[in-house]
Amino acid sequence: MSIMVTPTGPRQAQRIEMMGCYVDNLSMEDTLQTIEGFIASGQPHQHVVVNVDKLVKAQKDPELRRIINECALINADGMPVVWASRLLGKPLKERVAGVDLFDALMGRAAEKGWRVYLLGAKEEIVSKVREIYAQRYPQLVFAGHRNGYWKPEQEQQVVDEITAARADLLFVAISSPKKEQFLGAYQAQMKIPFAMGVGGTFDVFAGKVKRAPVWMQKSGLEWFYRFLQEPRRMFRRYFIEDMAFVGMLAKELRRR
Repeated sequence: MSIMVTPTGPRQAQRIEMMGCYVDNLSMEDTLQTIEGFIASGQPHQHVVVNVDKLVKAQKDPELRRIINECALINADGMPVVWASRLLGKPLKERVAGVDLFDALMGRAAEKGWRVYLLGAKEEIVSKVREIYAQRYPQLVFAGHRNGYWKPEQEQQVVDEITAARADLLFVAISSPKKEQFLGAYQAQMKIPFAMGVGGTFDVFAGKVKRAPVWMQKSGLEWFYRFLQEPRRMFRRYFIEDMAFVGMLAKELRRR
């Protein structure tokens, strides 16, 4: 495992390399402070989380790997990634789950007056998330929201709408790798200080999907809880595609 230091952001962050992808060795509070610096700068920054599924996909997809590695901030979302970092001799401080980071940023946006744009999921889901947080934080400023369904020929219109909204924070709840590709292609044009892909986070806060109990999160079993909720849809991902991670880790250990 190699180490590099990236100059992006308001301060230098230590990065480690795992299976071809970089991860910033930051705690949740480190991450929040870094994002605050991004927003203060006014310059566009892209965030991404890496988990087992994304590491496996990036191994097969050089373009996805490039997008991940060029992001200004990369967090580990998944205990298996944290455990793997320990086995490889450069332990990450902690897991920074995307769902937890989203929730923390919504609270901080309310405190700081940051403008928030929500993009993705079905209309009833994204509208529900906006409603819930508007009730929780009456002072929270929404720059706008839009569902995650559009035709290819509508994509530039979506980008123009987001750009015109002048948001400080953009949360994109569409599937991977589509969200990484969307932000990789348009983040510079939209000029949003902090853009983050949040996957199924909107479904969690809208109450469509239940999150695993805390003990399962800490034990690295959140994926299994997710599988139990949707076994047909999640079986292939967890028990076929993601099994490649074991071989990838073994290869890294042999190389070391």
